[in-house]
Amino acid sequence: MLDFIGEIRDTVHKYVKFTELEKKIIDTPYFQRLRRIKQLAFADLTYPCANYSRFPHSIGVMHIAWKMAEKLKQKKLINEEEIQKIRVAAMLHDLGHGPFSHMFEEILSERRNLTHEDLTIWLIENTEISDILKENGFEVSEISKLSIGKSDKNQPYMNQIVSGYFDADVMDFLLRDSLHTGVEYGIVDIDRIIDSLEVLDNNLAVDYAALYALESFYFARYMMFKAVYFHKTVRAADVMISKAMFLSDDRIGLTSFKNPEEYLKLVDDYVTNEILRLKDESKEIKLAKELILGLNNRNLFKTALEAIMHHENKHFSSLVGNPKVRHSIEKEIAEKAKIDDNYVILDLSTVPSLPFRPFFEKRERTGAEYIPVVIKKGQSISVKSLLDVSPIVENLRGFVDIVRVYTTSSYREQVAEAAKTIFEEGTYLTKVSF
Repeated sequence: MLDFIGEIRDTVHKYVKFTELEKKIIDTPYFQRLRRIKQLAFADLTYPCANYSRFPHSIGVMHIAWKMAEKLKQKKLINEEEIQKIRVAAMLHDLGHGPFSHMFEEILSERRNLTHEDLTIWLIENTEISDILKENGFEVSEISKLSIGKSDKNQPYMNQIVSGYFDADVMDFLLRDSLHTGVEYGIVDIDRIIDSLEVLDNNLAVDYAALYALESFYFARYMMFKAVYFHKTVRAADVMISKAMFLSDDRIGLTSFKNPEEYLKLVDDYVTNEILRLKDESKEIKLAKELILGLNNRNLFKTALEAIMHHENKHFSSLVGNPKVRHSIEKEIAEKAKIDDNYVILDLSTVPSLPFRPFFEKRERTGAEYIPVVIKKGQSISVKSLLDVSPIVENLRGFVDIVRVYTTSSYREQVAEAAKTIFEEGTYLTKVSF
């Protein structure tokens, strides 16, 4: 049994216990930094109570990962030491997040070709957290890789607890985001899913008896995506802070950090305060300040156009995979609308700044080819893919991608006309709506 020395009061899980090792890690400045990074960026401008940080989420993920690990311990698949590894890795899974969480992901990807997961590994291996792990007999690289679900020293099911088809991370933020936004679509019976966990060929699976709970989990992801994560007003604020960071990066050094100490200062308030302090009179910095003031006063960009783009569309892959293509379309729209291209922002439901898609293949990360469902009939056991036994989840895979064009309220009409013309001429879309 793990030796718990205390507990944390949590709005979602009531009480979350912690060990001496976990307390030492929690008390490091690198973990405490997560208190100053909001989980949902500026979603509180739409849902006023959605203003909590990465800190409680990380604690919650540790708690759910523990419950999942305990289930596997009952099956004699893991021991107490491995449970401690899973708990620590789960707690550290978001350590590398930058200012405004996923909003920083886009600029980080474009300017440094990095993800927050890369930075999670970097921080675990190059800060005092590394020393704490070594002092307690753990291999640092094993924990760092496990924290992003890519450990090569453990069975796949250990990785999948932290990052998989139905992992502790998503379970916690569905419940937590649902609670804090007041959007009840994210409520999921995680206890039923955890209680039904099986392991097949070293991969996590779910007993068919809990199929309805698993279907509810995926439907909750879909609904929260529509109602919260890609809500048009939420994303308006998101693209504004993202644009402000792009415009000011060279001046405030958002992506020029060279060591963990420099990265430590990169939290939400640092970004907004540093931008507003800039004395630069260039049009880029003026706009960056304008965007921050707009966020502070809830004067948000408006949707000029919203459209549906199917995966089969020939321009889809280039739009998603190449930021330069998106930027060139923004310039094309701005030129036709006769405005500065910095006032046109093209947003897609697949950009790096979104936390996840409603249903997205994780084969490379999990090692699993599909989501296994175990069907037991008497003494016989068979296995099928979730997609074969659940029409609901199968239909969610047909999710279409949303494209939006944002601009200021004063430019809305002319940008709408320009965007509609350009998309129709370029056959980017299969359907256009306002």
